[in-house]
Amino acid sequence: MTTLEIRDLHVSVEVEDGTKEILRGVDLAIHSGETHAIMGPNGSGKSTLAYSIAGHPKYKVTGGTVTLDGEDVLAMKVDARARAGLFLAMQYPVEVPGVTVSNFLRTAKTAIDGEAPKLRTWVKDVRSVMDGLRIDPAFADRNVNEGFSGGEKKRHEILQMALLRPELAILDETDSGLDVDALRVVAEGVNRLRGPQLGVLLITHYTRILRYISPDVVHVMVDGRVVETGGPELADRLEAEGYERWRGDPVT
Repeated sequence: MTTLEIRDLHVSVEVEDGTKEILRGVDLAIHSGETHAIMGPNGSGKSTLAYSIAGHPKYKVTGGTVTLDGEDVLAMKVDARARAGLFLAMQYPVEVPGVTVSNFLRTAKTAIDGEAPKLRTWVKDVRSVMDGLRIDPAFADRNVNEGFSGGEKKRHEILQMALLRPELAILDETDSGLDVDALRVVAEGVNRLRGPQLGVLLITHYTRILRYISPDVVHVMVDGRVVETGGPELADRLEAEGYERWRGDPVT
């Protein structure tokens, strides 16, 4: 069983007038086979947590630990984190002009596995996953995220996830900017990948994606801390009551 364990994590960023603390002591543990949802208002630190785990240089860890099966994630370079089994689906995927989706995916797979996938098998795998996500085959020849709609960007993130087969996937507001049809397709793609070998950390503002991806555990994050943890019923409470009972000053 794979376990991502976060203990007393503190993270800061540089701002115009100095340093600002975003995460103020986050504690969290996710095991393979589990789907955890983190919900919270804008500025609560949810995306900061995602990017800190992934190793974004903007975010400085000032305290605490992040381990994957006991290994120190914070001591790993970004590429080593990916090879260790971590995957981040970004809220705002970046464009990569001049690099086609097919080349990007095969290069990423080669980097993760340490060897290039066999071409014949690889082409079949890519086509199969694209069919499941209702992606036009011509998509593979387009430059990564260049001119993509919001739905296409998010489907591409799930396509990566399916082909790279991580042990722990962090989905940062995957529902952002999606219409109902695109949301359903993306959620179906995530659900097909869920199983005993995959842990999922799903970050969202709203409960609508949780109607399609049912979490095992829901965490509420406010002001850089996890302030409550519960089952799926906690998301229903948030839908009805909002975050006012926990809300303080925003942190980001």
